[in-house]
Amino acid sequence: MKRTFLLFFPLLFCACDSVFDVHPYDAHVGGARGLNASGMEAITAACAGKDTLRFAFFADTHAWYSDARDIITDINQRADSLDFAIHGGDLTDTGTTLEYRRAREQLLRLRLPWVALIGNHDFLGTGDQVFDAMFGAKDFAFLAGNVKFVCLNTNATEYDYLAAVPNFDFMEVEMQGGGELFERTVIVMHARPGSDQFNNNVDKAFGRYILDFPNLLFCLSAHDHHLQADDLYGNGLMFYGTDCALHRAYLLFTVTPTGYTYEVVRI
Repeated sequence: MKRTFLLFFPLLFCACDSVFDVHPYDAHVGGARGLNASGMEAITAACAGKDTLRFAFFADTHAWYSDARDIITDINQRADSLDFAIHGGDLTDTGTTLEYRRAREQLLRLRLPWVALIGNHDFLGTGDQVFDAMFGAKDFAFLAGNVKFVCLNTNATEYDYLAAVPNFDFMEVEMQGGGELFERTVIVMHARPGSDQFNNNVDKAFGRYILDFPNLLFCLSAHDHHLQADDLYGNGLMFYGTDCALHRAYLLFTVTPTGYTYEVVRI
């Protein structure tokens, strides 16, 4: 009996080691961290002194890895004519650490500077903690030339409306400059006003508040998995939504001293 137990004992631990290797929501993050901080620094450096900017906006890659890979390949083929890229959130489908690692691998293939927002799917499980470790703060802003890009976490329902989402205090600091000079503004978010994730109790207040940003050019969003171009508040401010990776489309924007243009890229 003793001999049988001794033979079974190491087998038991071998089996446990293989079956229970890492919990999918283990928030321990190895490898590259603080990716948005390094991305913002690279964008600001690359765009210093420029009065014309070109950038790609894509989002909702979820677990559509082959489609996401093809979008990134297409962006890379245009890299010489682009300054940076923005991922609008939903990097993952269920917020697992493995999905985050795969998303990071995809993004690190980009041949130009980039940043990524958090989406509602990225909150699932301990996904928000992984995002914090891997990418950084959920609200952030950076300069590209004389344009400030203000990137907001608007996934209010993930907090059961108990947190300041969107964060008006953060916006107030950023609209006052934070010691940085900028002449124009672009606001980026995952879920736009009116969507199921946005705190629509403050929809109208948000619409009025963002107009205090210097020369707000337009707003960008994702989440809805289809292309959008809407004057949400009827005041001429356009909200542009990009498609999901499954539909193999993304947006390219060109910001000039006199305005901006955009185009839909289908691959």
